[in-house]
Amino acid sequence: MTYRVIQIGTGGQGERWCSTYLPPNVADGSIEVVAAVDVDSEQHENAQKHLQLDENQCYTDVETAFEAHEADLCTVVVPPWIHEEIVDVALEHDVHILSEKPIADTLEASVRIAKKVERAGVKMGVTMSHRFDRDKTTFRRYLRSGDPGSIDYLVGRFTCNARSYGTWGAFRHEMADVLLIEGAVHQLDFIADMADSLCDTIYADTWLPEWAEYEGDVQALVQMRFEDGTRATWEGAKANAVTLNGWGSDYLRAECRNETVVLDDRTIIRHPYNPDMETVSGCDKGAGETVPLDAQDKWGNTWLVEQFIEWLDGGAKMATNVQDNLQSIALIEAARQSSQTNEPVAVQRLLTEALNTVDS
Repeated sequence: MTYRVIQIGTGGQGERWCSTYLPPNVADGSIEVVAAVDVDSEQHENAQKHLQLDENQCYTDVETAFEAHEADLCTVVVPPWIHEEIVDVALEHDVHILSEKPIADTLEASVRIAKKVERAGVKMGVTMSHRFDRDKTTFRRYLRSGDPGSIDYLVGRFTCNARSYGTWGAFRHEMADVLLIEGAVHQLDFIADMADSLCDTIYADTWLPEWAEYEGDVQALVQMRFEDGTRATWEGAKANAVTLNGWGSDYLRAECRNETVVLDDRTIIRHPYNPDMETVSGCDKGAGETVPLDAQDKWGNTWLVEQFIEWLDGGAKMATNVQDNLQSIALIEAARQSSQTNEPVAVQRLLTEALNTVDS
């Protein structure tokens, strides 16, 4: 069947949904976009241009759009603190939800959303697009092939020169804990996915250098320990002098029993252990061997739309369903608390307490 969609948010990242993520799924007949919403009417042009909507199918008010159109699902591409408000409207109309990350801007709001969705009996997914990029998907598949052997530890890097106001989208420069909420939510998520184990404890140190034009912390060093004993470290920065690994050009290294596997700017290189090359001096990594990237038609959010539709059709629950994706937002909340207290935080205990105390 073809599912009727209301696209909520058509400016900024919403423009990408209109121009890139939704059209391939429209073309294959799985969805039909029946309406679009953005509080800025000038942004409606993106939906009209890329999704061929008429002016009378574009709205500045969410409730009006839902009242005017029958829909099966909505796509939510608005700032995180507005997500719960949109979810409430969708649930009033018994509409499934596919939302941009994070679930919400706080763990409490995220738990409320997950509970509301479960009680309503609808399906909700979260588009953790980085986890489903071509390079990360290949990296994950290769790690799980068994060839590299068991993982000892992981190292991730996301460092940018984006210190001036507006470089990372104006609203982010005015957010508290913006690097964790808007950046680490992807990075820590795919690191945890690579570890293939629940995060046990996290320790985070975040700060705001004087030259960064932000209200919240934009630099971070994070340590993670997983339930199976795997460790990970992550370096995140928005106010460096140069961009080493920016958005979509991630760095991730897996130190494994048999190999060191390195992802850097969408290239994956494996370095097998060679007992004849053991040394503590110099550098002798050699050229390594390239791991070919997996091939398919859809990646990232485009693929996640397809996964969500397959779930609605009765297929397997998508990996980033809202209940399971609480792990991602728990990582961010634990990191926030750790940075405030200068102490490690038990992630699963934090999430369990929220599930037991937050009322939907």
